[in-house]
Amino acid sequence: MARRLPPLNALRAFEAAARHLSFVDAADELAVTPAAVSHQVKALEAHLGVALFQRLPRGLVLTEQARILAPQLTRGFDRLAEAVARIRVDDVQTVLSVTVLPSFAVRWLLPRLAGFRRLNPGLEIEVRAQHQAVDFRGERVDIALRYGRGGWPGLHVERFLDDAVFPVCSPQLLDGPHPLLAPQDLRHHTLIHDVVTGDDEPWVTWQHWLLYFGLDDIDHRRGPRYSDSHMMLEAAAAGEGVALGRSSIMADDLVRGRLIRPFPDIQVADYAYHFLCRTDAIDRPAVRAFRDWLVATAAVDPTAPDAAAPAPALGD
Repeated sequence: MARRLPPLNALRAFEAAARHLSFVDAADELAVTPAAVSHQVKALEAHLGVALFQRLPRGLVLTEQARILAPQLTRGFDRLAEAVARIRVDDVQTVLSVTVLPSFAVRWLLPRLAGFRRLNPGLEIEVRAQHQAVDFRGERVDIALRYGRGGWPGLHVERFLDDAVFPVCSPQLLDGPHPLLAPQDLRHHTLIHDVVTGDDEPWVTWQHWLLYFGLDDIDHRRGPRYSDSHMMLEAAAAGEGVALGRSSIMADDLVRGRLIRPFPDIQVADYAYHFLCRTDAIDRPAVRAFRDWLVATAAVDPTAPDAAAPAPALGD
């Protein structure tokens, strides 16, 4: 049966004006004049035989009929836009947009992306480094890699990389007048802090580690503070002091010897890395290819704490 619908332009004009409660703002969104929006709305009102707005000096007010129609149109246009977007990218997508935390991008993802490109030569990656939450509806992004406990309702979420936390430093701290050979030697060394940590991540704070080592007489607040894990670990590699690092983002430095573990103690991290995408995107070929490569790479990558053994004590 044929659908008896009003003209699409009239519906679009009304829906935009209903969201903004303004012909002027609707016109800006649709790239037409306010007069054109008003004309389309009047045409729709004539087609339906009802008034859709009360035109008052202070602005527009939706009528009862408009309050019924407007949200249904908004949902319909949203679904239509999503369907069109999927058609455009499902089979011909050549650029995959991935948003990731800056420290994880620099220290884990970027050094490994060449492997993904070799497997998928026709697909390019756009990497966006950002801390803020991802709005998959409002942003043009396909995949997010995030650090946390899980959750993220309404999305497809997979945990792909676990973490452990332990102190690390430059090999040069094993030398000098106060070599770092045992936890009690921390009183002679600078503590380096990552200030971007959650309140429910106790093992990434020096306060908990010093208590764990029984060193409650050391001021856990002293030392420089960095707003990014990458900067903190670079400071540690430069010999600035001792940092609490996560195995996932410093495994390469441990293997190369830029960083060492002065003590064998480790703690399981409270958070892990997760793959996120829209629930209707996981079966898209490009998204699925990245997910499969990510999981496989994390499974064989030397990110476990024993990838690099603790530094031996001097004289061993």
